Amino acid sequence: MTLIAGTVAEALAAASDALAAAGVDTPRLDAELLLAEATGRARSSLIANGDAGVEPEVARKFGAFVRRRLRREPVAYIVGRKAFRRIELEVDRRVLIPRPETELLVEAAVERRPRSVLDVGTGSGAVALAVADELGDVAVSGTDVSAPAIEVARANAARLALDERVTFSIGDLVAHTANKSPNPPEWDLVLANLPYVKDKDWQTLQPEIRLYEPKEAILGGPDGLDAIRDLLAAPPDCHAIALEVGQGQATTVERLVNDAGFARTEVRRDLAGIDRAVIGRR
Repeated sequence: MTLIAGTVAEALAAASDALAAAGVDTPRLDAELLLAEATGRARSSLIANGDAGVEPEVARKFGAFVRRRLRREPVAYIVGRKAFRRIELEVDRRVLIPRPETELLVEAAVERRPRSVLDVGTGSGAVALAVADELGDVAVSGTDVSAPAIEVARANAARLALDERVTFSIGDLVAHTANKSPNPPEWDLVLANLPYVKDKDWQTLQPEIRLYEPKEAILGGPDGLDAIRDLLAAPPDCHAIALEVGQGQATTVERLVNDAGFARTEVRRDLAGIDRAVIGRR
């Protein structure tokens, strides 16, 4: 779309109308976020000064952002970052966009206050870095099968000045096999947000996901649990484990966690009331 230079209110109205017509769920919010990015001003400042003019160069930049959003590219990829807990992460198409429901894994860590944490399937490093940010004395490691994702995670760690306390490595899910020795467990807590969408559900996902986010980080096989089964078949040596799961999967995953040697389990719901995290303790 082409936006002529006018007022903030006019630019937001035009963009909101166009985004709504394209089927975007939150057209006004997205327009505000994109204009804030184009102007370099806080969103609250824009809203409070709707009569302010929009310079032609800003209008051109805003128009380019809106055109990308009209093609259903996520706002987080357009602006290049996403807030998660108390930190802000740089994100691009190499990694999934962090979501609010994944904060349950961080909450589990904050409650338990472990000395050591392993984050499996770390992606952008969101969970690992948030845990390190909120627990000042914890040692955190993150692994992912994707080398590009590890590049993003390491860059985020460096930008947040957490790279001395959080290490990231490329690793297979089953690389951290169970240790049957009498030594203390290697990890106090293992966290994992692994692919859990059923293969057959791919075409039902929003265009923002299907067209832009990494497919390999989303699909988990016929029932969505391939990666979770792989992890629990030879679980990392740990005191406790917390897994994010999809809707309707908690009961099955709870049984898998029990079978993997974690006798005590609990299920936690996200803000939508969906059973979203399964926690197991030895």
